[in-house]
Amino acid sequence: MRMLKMVAALLAITASGITTAGNLVPALPAVKPAVVSVGTELPTRSPPISLLGSGFAVADGLHIITNAHVIPPVLDHDRQERVGIMIIQGPLKKFRYAKTMSSDQTHDIALLKLEGEPLPALELADSDSLKEGQSVAFTGFPIGMALQQLVTHRGMVSSIGPIVLPALRSQQLDVKMVKRLRDPFNIIQLDATAYPGNSGSALYDPETGKVYGIIDAVYVKATKESAITQPSGITYAIPSNFIHELLKSSGVSSK
Repeated sequence: MRMLKMVAALLAITASGITTAGNLVPALPAVKPAVVSVGTELPTRSPPISLLGSGFAVADGLHIITNAHVIPPVLDHDRQERVGIMIIQGPLKKFRYAKTMSSDQTHDIALLKLEGEPLPALELADSDSLKEGQSVAFTGFPIGMALQQLVTHRGMVSSIGPIVLPALRSQQLDVKMVKRLRDPFNIIQLDATAYPGNSGSALYDPETGKVYGIIDAVYVKATKESAITQPSGITYAIPSNFIHELLKSSGVSSK
């Protein structure tokens, strides 16, 4: 029932035209072809393809950025399970294999290398130039397997601040939390709502299409809202400069 309600809400947003209003119109034709759904294919599974999150092409178009938590830590190699991306453009759907090239577990970013022809790539912006109050948009595949539709949301940067907030009680500190307290970094908080499946979506300037960050619907919430009994509906994003760093350390030019 909850899933049906989310699907209905998303369809209502799409039908209303809110997702393509105003200055998003020029950027969308360039952004949408670069955005993919990320998942795995297992021939003996029904259905064989499981979509787990979103991602987007960067650099030469053969490299895909997504969240590290979107990629399963273990694949069933005995039954030929493989990571890949689903390109969904209207009624046309195509699954293409990819390999995990590298990952940054601290910032929850993974880099995939795509097989075959390159996709149109998005340009990465300098996330240090992003300001609170600035308009942004993100495009991805919310509720991936159920909806299988590329959806765009727009919003505003509500806050830029540290990923970790001090826990109310020492009992709320675990090993991961202590590690993040030692090496905190800023994350982007938005006033728009992301849904399951939006993890890995590109957060970009609605006029230029340049990417300021990557939506993270799981990793950030587990840290930022650890002291909250009922997690909020706030959406967070990891700044794009950490993507720049991952590409550089992997020997991939982001230009």
